[in-house]
Amino acid sequence: MAGSLKIVGTPIGNLKDISFRAIETLKEVDFILAEDTRVTLKLLNKYNIKKHLISYHEHNKNFKTSSLIERLKKGEKAAIVSDAGMPLVCDPGSELVKKCYEEKIKVEIVPGPCALISALALSGMVCSRFTFYGFLPVNKGNRNKALEFLKTLPHMVVFYEAPHKLIKTLKDLLSFFGDREIVVVKEITKIHETVILNKLSKMVEYFEEKEKPKGEFVLIVKGSEETYSEEKSLEDILNFAQSLINEGEKATTAAKLATKNTNFKKNDIYKQLIDYSKND
Repeated sequence: MAGSLKIVGTPIGNLKDISFRAIETLKEVDFILAEDTRVTLKLLNKYNIKKHLISYHEHNKNFKTSSLIERLKKGEKAAIVSDAGMPLVCDPGSELVKKCYEEKIKVEIVPGPCALISALALSGMVCSRFTFYGFLPVNKGNRNKALEFLKTLPHMVVFYEAPHKLIKTLKDLLSFFGDREIVVVKEITKIHETVILNKLSKMVEYFEEKEKPKGEFVLIVKGSEETYSEEKSLEDILNFAQSLINEGEKATTAAKLATKNTNFKKNDIYKQLIDYSKND
């Protein structure tokens, strides 16, 4: 009988932010997969959990996945955790989960804290609609291409960033997005948890002159306020609407947003979007 893989959310800072179910799960599995075993060991020691830890990260996942699948097929139970928060969100593990599905191995989720959702709640912004991008590409070409597209989105965009890259990322956002409002949230649930609201230009100045970046950061940037005026062409409107659909919006919502402050009718744009999708 095949075993199972448990995806277990862990605290993002304060070790008390863990569920009873998560503790029970970590105690009952045969082994635990962790990004950095030293980080996970601190959590296990706090709750007196004695389990074999296996390092599983971006650089070894390709050659470890097969052997892990074999162990699960033989009936063992495993948990996968990240250093902080929900596994598989900007972390390795999706390949293992997909392979489990292919091999008919049961996968279960044990929900826990997530820096993304926590930061949105702390931001004070209306967050019913947003795009989560995570970490920007390091490659300059890919980075610029991503920023060029993200700057057009009408809703907020959320990024993760490490302290040593924070100032460069803030400057890049200022360059591409303009001087928009941004909320910077750092060290969520820890002693130095901080929420800073300001314009991008002021945020660059703050971290360059007043505070050296420390800890892990979530950046929440206000969406584009650019509207499509009457002078915009039908092609412009359709392209903008299609970009929203590609980001997960419904066609009706995309048509409504794209035709705001224009002479184009929402229903006409919606019909063309549907016709295009049928012919694609």
